[in-house]
Amino acid sequence: MTEPDGRARVMADAAARGLDVEFVERPAAGSLAEAAVLLGIDPRGIVKTLVVRRHTPSNAPNEYLFALIPGDRQISWSKLRAVVGVNKLSLPTAELALEAAGYERGTITPLGSSSPWPVYVDAVIVGSRVALGAGEAGFSAFVDADAFIAAFDATVADISA
Repeated sequence: MTEPDGRARVMADAAARGLDVEFVERPAAGSLAEAAVLLGIDPRGIVKTLVVRRHTPSNAPNEYLFALIPGDRQISWSKLRAVVGVNKLSLPTAELALEAAGYERGTITPLGSSSPWPVYVDAVIVGSRVALGAGEAGFSAFVDADAFIAAFDATVADISA
């Protein structure tokens, strides 16, 4: 389970990075499309933060990265592999994603993550204001995508389809 201080961790990390974040409370949603309606935004404006596992030799510790994908698109594994420069990537189990980021799926964000994994952002979100996971269920964190990208020195590339 996500630590109860998830939103506080997001706020603290955002402040340390000089990033403005607006938290919006919202009821639980059954789908991304429903969440977009509740927030009054287009599904593209909700950005999914995926924890992605980089495959390493069997005796090496797990390595991860964050991939941020617009809500109306899917991750393109071939594009992401090319950008990252590896042959194999996968989505970890929910347990491993929680361990890697410190947040449950649906609340995941690089902000306040328990580990500073590299951040890859789909180029589609550049120049927009987006809603991210807020580290806590029932909230969305709105940020300026360009400021977020700069705050994380994120790699921006075409990684979705």
